[in-house]
Amino acid sequence: MVVFLATYKYFSPEESEPIAEIAAVIKGTFAFIIAAIIALAVSKWRLGKVSPMLWFSTALIVGFGSLTIFFGDAVFVQIKPTIIYLGFGIALLGAYYWKGKALLRILLEAAFEGLSDEGWARLSRNWGFFFLFLAALNTALMHSLSFESWLWSKLWVFMPLTFLFTFTQIPMLLKHGLAVDEQDDVLKNEPPTG
Repeated sequence: MVVFLATYKYFSPEESEPIAEIAAVIKGTFAFIIAAIIALAVSKWRLGKVSPMLWFSTALIVGFGSLTIFFGDAVFVQIKPTIIYLGFGIALLGAYYWKGKALLRILLEAAFEGLSDEGWARLSRNWGFFFLFLAALNTALMHSLSFESWLWSKLWVFMPLTFLFTFTQIPMLLKHGLAVDEQDDVLKNEPPTG
């Protein structure tokens, strides 16, 4: 997103010129597509695999980015986050309510050692609802803000909200068995002094 924002800002016109504005959007979109493909390649190279979420996000970035470039219309870039958020929200809630499964466990189990089944279920459910909220918020902001203001909202609204939401989950994670080491591994292996 930062690549898109920086490229768009660099090429955006000083005054409101529709053609120059669309050109800036197209250049930003092209840079974003390239960055997404590079991220996919780096993930494959460094980790030996690509996560399903990264495949999904990259496919949407390339797909909707291509539509933006082809039609010269920024709306395709703006609806992409809504579709990603809806996809994640529906997948998490669908698995939770209809299958009784916590999909986040598959993706994050190594990061949350000791979390109980109930903890995983709540985490998946909470993130599912949060993603639906983000989809609705993106749609509302897309229709009520200028393109540039909407773009800045990705940085100054969505990122802080996600950060805050993540922190609100910590008490629930701790309540449901998240393992917290008493000391860092570095301190455990510290040689005796003196």
